[in-house]
Amino acid sequence: MIHEILPVGMLQCNCSILGDEQTREAIVVDPGDEIERILVTLAKHGLKVKAIVVTHAHIDHIAGAQKLKALTHAPVYLNPDDDELAGALDVQARWLGVPTPQRVEVDTPANDGVTLTLNQRDIEIHHTPGHTQGSVSLYIPAEHKLLAGDTLFRDSVGRTDLPGGNTRKLMSSIKTRLLVLPDETIVVPGHGANTTIGRERELNPFLQNL
Repeated sequence: MIHEILPVGMLQCNCSILGDEQTREAIVVDPGDEIERILVTLAKHGLKVKAIVVTHAHIDHIAGAQKLKALTHAPVYLNPDDDELAGALDVQARWLGVPTPQRVEVDTPANDGVTLTLNQRDIEIHHTPGHTQGSVSLYIPAEHKLLAGDTLFRDSVGRTDLPGGNTRKLMSSIKTRLLVLPDETIVVPGHGANTTIGRERELNPFLQNL
């Protein structure tokens, strides 16, 4: 599987491009900004976007989704528990002092248990609320890889002091949905460096009481 990670925008959100070498189909996760750069990367690999998945509706993860949808005609997936947050992009833009992006037209609910495929490789959507109510993580069993959004980071966890955040739910999501994965699972967080489930289980100071 092709996997390009592009840190995009002022907050350097990790946008993932997942592609299949045979079918040349791709899924783009968290196109928060720099859509032209994403398109260049897609073209480099000869990939056609079949789906756009947003792990949660914070502006740094969702701001470019509508533009990418218009250019690729790919459907957008977002968990409905983040609909209200997605409808407040103007408020979020004011917090950061940036222009308000286009409102995202969601095509498909990114509900728990929904599975996308790239040439028979499953990409499972797991609802992991806490950072926001509708936060999701994407697990790819065949690749031993987890795209964790802003739920879990190297040596840290997602913040819960923004609207929709809930510390109890966050820690429950990490304990029951993420730490149950194999230790060798590579974790691609929403920002910053990759890690593994095993490393975070052992060394992450926020997880030691779990």
